[in-house]
Amino acid sequence: MTGSSSDRPAGGSPGPASERSAALGRSGEGIATDWYEARGYEVLERNWRRREGEIDLIVRKGRAVVFCEVKTRTSDAFGTGAEAVLPAKQRRIRRLASRWLAELTPSSGRALVDLRFDVVSITAGEVDVIEDAF
Repeated sequence: MTGSSSDRPAGGSPGPASERSAALGRSGEGIATDWYEARGYEVLERNWRRREGEIDLIVRKGRAVVFCEVKTRTSDAFGTGAEAVLPAKQRRIRRLASRWLAELTPSSGRALVDLRFDVVSITAGEVDVIEDAF
């Protein structure tokens, strides 16, 4: 039986398909990081995780702090990456952004920032950044 739990490596490790997906995601996050850095943004966090979820990339330029969701696809056969960032995901990212800001010390100037939420959609190596996506 292909795909059954008995086909998984010992310890329940993810199979080759999910490993490829994770590698594709890491590659996309690297491309997104390069895109922002080339435009003068400073990377504050990559893969910032808390129990409630993860923010792929947090960057800053001037007063703007940008929370980025990165979606990487090999093709658009099942839609673009941006189309996968549904309202529930948007709410989760907003909650995580609020938590990230709350964890900053007051002296870090958290009250002096402008927030933005971007979606970076990478399809077959082509980068589409939707600034202020939600």
